[in-house]
Amino acid sequence: MSADTTPWTLLAVDDEPNILAALRRLFRSTGWRVLTAANAEEALALLTSEPVNAVLSDMRMPGMDGVQLLERVSQGWPHTARLLLTGQADLGSTIAAINHGRVHRYIAKPWNDDELLLTLRQVAEIQQLETDKRALERLTQQQNHELKTLNSSLEIRVASRTEELAAANDRLKRNYLTSIKAFTALIELRDRAQVGHARQVADLTRRIAQAMTLDANTAHDLPIAALLHDIGHIGLSDAVLARPLNKLDRDELRRYRLHPVLGEQALLASDDMQGVAPLIRAHHERWDGQGFPDGLRGTSIPLGARILAVADAYEDLRSGHIDGLALSPFEARQAVIAGRGSQFDPGVVDAFISLFSGVPARPKPAMLRLPTAELRAGQVLAKDFMSPEGVLLLSAGQRLGDDLIERIQGFERKHGLRLLLSIQPPQEGGR
Repeated sequence: MSADTTPWTLLAVDDEPNILAALRRLFRSTGWRVLTAANAEEALALLTSEPVNAVLSDMRMPGMDGVQLLERVSQGWPHTARLLLTGQADLGSTIAAINHGRVHRYIAKPWNDDELLLTLRQVAEIQQLETDKRALERLTQQQNHELKTLNSSLEIRVASRTEELAAANDRLKRNYLTSIKAFTALIELRDRAQVGHARQVADLTRRIAQAMTLDANTAHDLPIAALLHDIGHIGLSDAVLARPLNKLDRDELRRYRLHPVLGEQALLASDDMQGVAPLIRAHHERWDGQGFPDGLRGTSIPLGARILAVADAYEDLRSGHIDGLALSPFEARQAVIAGRGSQFDPGVVDAFISLFSGVPARPKPAMLRLPTAELRAGQVLAKDFMSPEGVLLLSAGQRLGDDLIERIQGFERKHGLRLLLSIQPPQEGGR
């Protein structure tokens, strides 16, 4: 036992001084602290002022006997071991006291010194084990509480970090799409008749895709391919871009038909575009195999490219890009339907037709057209905001902040404009 801890303490209680003296001599070599009391009252007084590990009491004492004393000990000091020195005549009472939990053990008189020492050593060892067990339980409970607190803190931190990462990911996606839209708008500046074409194709492609079941990769790559499908126009001359397709001569048409290949090549170095590039290359292929640049047929054409082909042709027909004659929406739809099974995938055409048939969709709330003085932080753009020259300034879905509103108002003042921005209507129940 270490010097800085209280020794194991035994309280011996007997009304015969020679018995107490004999017990002190017996336990002298143990290193225990031995206290003595001549009666129960003296023993109880010592218990109130001294730490005691075990009480060894004689059965027969004047006044309060040993069983009564140990019952009081069990009530006031339940962790103190209780042992009874008893003669043969008191054995019945002793056993009854043991059965009621007032006495842990009894020692028959006259005792054997070795057996008495062994018994008390066992009691001391058991008490030490119980003390260690209680300490371990307290430590375990404390550690469990600390672990629970740590887990709760970690869950809060993980949830907060997850929310931050989700917000950052949304910003990256929005900035990624905005950059692509801006790049597309710059390409279209070479042909003013085509300004907005890529965004219109992307919107129609999205609607057709929603009417179909797409795999995850196609659903991810198709919107990007729709915005960049004409990126290969960079390699064409202004003369080729300025003329309708049916007016191009053989050499010009040959160069025009290279633009899907040029578009694929332009994206070769981008890891993020490896699913997009094949859709751009194949968006002029035909269902019957008569398209370009590879003459692919049927389902050998990527599904995303088949969807893109329908959307691109429809918008080209509406703008007059095919033969210089702009068709009405109805006429353009009829032309697409006429190509079902020959130029276009029948399933894609059916999905396209479904967008214009059946019960009209529930009308969306009208967009707000607001001057810059009425813009407020938290509002969301409903449509892309283009400069008068056709350059994309802000992308649809952009949430306005105070700094961005100031930049918009500064742009308006600098260029002497009166701008109106399309803003999403407030959500029901929102501000």
